[in-house]
Amino acid sequence: MSDQVVLITGALTGIGRAAAVIFAKEGAHVVVSGRRDKEGRELAAELQALGAEAIFVRSDVRNEDDVRNLVDQPSSVSGASMLQSIMPGPKDCAAL
Repeated sequence: MSDQVVLITGALTGIGRAAAVIFAKEGAHVVVSGRRDKEGRELAAELQALGAEAIFVRSDVRNEDDVRNLVDQPSSVSGASMLQSIMPGPKDCAAL
């Protein structure tokens, strides 16, 4: 699964967090998103400790601009260069 990129919104708690851990253990590149910076950075570090390429992108899916920025790979986001290197182009995002 090392060539797969998984984008998980609401990843900081519950089933989203559990899914992020499972995908990280399976070798996917994981982009976790949520509304709380500290918890998001901690989760990304936890996933990286499992050997996954992982980043946190702060986003509130109730806000259309946040979602657009998340999908459009904003250059202002910390870690965006990694996001740009692992995120597929729009044609590859059938699930989106």
